[in-house]
Amino acid sequence: MSPRYSKRRRLNNGSTDPTFTSPAPQILGDAHFVAATEDDKKNWPGWCEIESEPAFFNVMLKQFGVKGVKVREIVSLDDEILAFIPRPIYGIIFLFRWMEDDPVNQEHGCPNNVWFANQTVGNACASIALLNIVNNIPSCDLGDHLQCFKDFTASFTPALRGNAIGNFEFIRQVHNSFARKMDMLNGDLLLKNGVEASRKRSKKSSSNDQDDAAFHFVAFVPVDGVLWKLDGLERQPHILGEVESDDWINLVKPDLEARMAKYEDGQIEFAILGLVKDPLINLVHDLASNVKGIQALEARLNEINTSWQSSNANTSIETEKIPENTLLGADMHFLLDKTAIESATLPPEVQHKLSSGSTSPTDFSDFRRKLAFEQINLRVTIKEEQASDYHDEDRATARRHDYGPAVKTWTELLARKGVLGDLLDLK
Repeated sequence: MSPRYSKRRRLNNGSTDPTFTSPAPQILGDAHFVAATEDDKKNWPGWCEIESEPAFFNVMLKQFGVKGVKVREIVSLDDEILAFIPRPIYGIIFLFRWMEDDPVNQEHGCPNNVWFANQTVGNACASIALLNIVNNIPSCDLGDHLQCFKDFTASFTPALRGNAIGNFEFIRQVHNSFARKMDMLNGDLLLKNGVEASRKRSKKSSSNDQDDAAFHFVAFVPVDGVLWKLDGLERQPHILGEVESDDWINLVKPDLEARMAKYEDGQIEFAILGLVKDPLINLVHDLASNVKGIQALEARLNEINTSWQSSNANTSIETEKIPENTLLGADMHFLLDKTAIESATLPPEVQHKLSSGSTSPTDFSDFRRKLAFEQINLRVTIKEEQASDYHDEDRATARRHDYGPAVKTWTELLARKGVLGDLLDLK
């Protein structure tokens, strides 16, 4: 949870103290503006704040070793918008001003089939939310590190799992790969002033507590036919109801809409992220099926007449050219290997034509051409998804860049030119 206000997309620092306020700013020396080195990040024991940007979460999942899961922003809960979100949706992360729900709603204990971790370290909410979802996705490829961690903590209580996350250097280093020098200094300063802030907080009224409430991530995930709310700042998970189908979003919508309704008009103090099946999985599968269908049709045409593709051949087969870039085999530019093609299922229409004794050679040729043109859309969509992955990496690289030294130099130049004071007055 974060002690600072953000109109949108500011990740909370995950403090177990929802009313924590930032200490007064202190004068920083030149050493504070030196960019953090990789060793600095590796050795820093804290956890940095991260914006609730899908690109950052996707890169974190990739570095964790998780495969087959993508994070997509959900800009609205309207059915028309939700229809564009890839299925299945494995879980939802909701960012909002944190207020503890009635403890009565929490379970007395965490069921064995639900992997749930408490948040026991500040600023770790991004990683906690991701882990509380991916560790509950059936047959999810977690990668070696997370799978070993899940197995190791299977018998732990939520609190012990939270402590284990705090002590798991692999997770912390992936998380802190986004840390910049000022993030680290701010985290250290907040920790240093924690006792003083706690004393001040005890004197505040309840109305002030709500004003100072920090932002926090809560996970919603279906497990074995039951929808759970997994809030790392609550001791136990909370059942929202039974899931009757794979499309469980309608069950969680009332809870999310009730929380969003608490904001005044014009305030956007929440964000919704969905963890979905990576669209590339189905796209590559469909492309493999398409290529296998074309191969099967060409094999049948070769059986009828080995010269059917020759323009000079004396054949009754009427053929039309297919696009020159049509894939007829494996191509790793589209993540398509030979194994994927061999294990793919023939398109139903191809199976029907091959098994039907009344299909003419020209029909085989025409349907081959039809598949070739369908393949164009598949290849374009795959390239778009790949471009999205590259964009995520670029966004993450830009976020990790430490702009502190450049800002310091720029500010000094403005001061030397005597214009900094005027700019501050304008603000």
